[in-house]
Amino acid sequence: MPVSKPTVDAVLLDIDGTLVDSNYVHVDAWSRAFREAGRPVPSWRIHRSIGMDGSKLLGALVGSSDSALAGEAKRLHGEYYAAASADLEVLPGARELLADLNSRGVTVVLATSAPESELSTLRDLLEVEDSVEVVTSGDDAEVAKPEPDIIAVALERAGVQAVDALMVGDSVWDIESAGRAGVRAIGVRSGGISRGELLEAGAVAVFDDPADLLANIEKSPIYSGEKASA
Repeated sequence: MPVSKPTVDAVLLDIDGTLVDSNYVHVDAWSRAFREAGRPVPSWRIHRSIGMDGSKLLGALVGSSDSALAGEAKRLHGEYYAAASADLEVLPGARELLADLNSRGVTVVLATSAPESELSTLRDLLEVEDSVEVVTSGDDAEVAKPEPDIIAVALERAGVQAVDALMVGDSVWDIESAGRAGVRAIGVRSGGISRGELLEAGAVAVFDDPADLLANIEKSPIYSGEKASA
C-alpha cells in the first residue's frame, strides 16, 4: 500500500488514445467513411480532430454536421470502427495506473464523450471496473470536448470540486475542456499529439503514456502540483 498521499481527490481520465490505443483505428474508420460517403478527407486532418465533439469534428472536416453526407459518414464510421474492435489494444500501464490510483484512495473517473456503443467495447477491453468509481459517456452532455460539459458532469458525479481534481488526456481537446472547467490537466503523448502542443493547450505536465505516468506518479502533479485557483 502506497504511503505518500496524493494532493487531489479525483483523477479524470479520457479513454481513446489515453488508456486505449484507438486513435488510429478511428482515423482509419473515418477515412474510409468519408471516402465512401463521397468526400475524401486526408488522414492527417482526421487525426488532428480525433477527441473533438463528433458534431464539431464533422463540421471541421466536411463543413456541416447535419448534412446527408455527414450523417452517412457518421453511420459508416460506426460500422467500420465496430468491425475493427479486435485491433484495439490497452496502452502500456493503463490498467496498472488505474489500480494504483484506486489503492491510493483517489476517485478514478473515466471522463469520456464516447458514445455508449463504443464505451461498452472500451470498458470490456480495459477490464478495470474494480478500479473505477465514475463513468461518463457522450449521452451525458449535449456538446462534448473541447467544451467543459463532460468534465462538469464527471466532477458532479465524483462529488469533487474542480480544484481537487486532475484530468489526464491525450488530445488538445481534453486539455482545453479541462481548462474551461477549471481542472488542471496532464497530457500523454500516446494519442499522437506532441508534448509542445499539449503544453501550449494548457497541460501542466506531459508523459509518454500511462506507464510513464505511473512510473513517475509521485513526481507528477497528482502529488506535487499546485492547485488551480477556485
